[in-house]
Amino acid sequence: MATRSKHLESLAANPLFSSLSKKDLQKIARATNEVTRPAGAVLVDQGDLGREAFFIVEGTATVKRNGRKIGTLGPGEAVGELSLLDHGPRTATVTADTDLVVLVLSSREFSGIVEEVPSVAHKLLGQLASRVRELDRQIYG
Repeated sequence: MATRSKHLESLAANPLFSSLSKKDLQKIARATNEVTRPAGAVLVDQGDLGREAFFIVEGTATVKRNGRKIGTLGPGEAVGELSLLDHGPRTATVTADTDLVVLVLSSREFSGIVEEVPSVAHKLLGQLASRVRELDRQIYG
């Protein structure tokens, strides 16, 4: 089991939460549940409906889209942030390379946080806009 300070470090390292105060990070940490997954376990499967996000505290995971590796994730990175907003299908499969410790944040808990800490919503929108711009740049130059 990871320490509470490690939880806060991992959340603060994520771009979604990096500008939040320690007090706001503590609210988010309290809204999460720590879960461990063994190496080889599938954290999310492409096409499945998502209702939560996972924030990696310890370990690494491989991200594959349509069976092709597109990245590796580690501490401070997240899986499934879009599901906090739209409950849509997962866009990739994420498999644990090593034993993983993750914080799970449900969309219901996230909604409560957004109501209590509106700056989280602004940060998320900024992060998503950055991703759209980067994808646009990659596709259209």
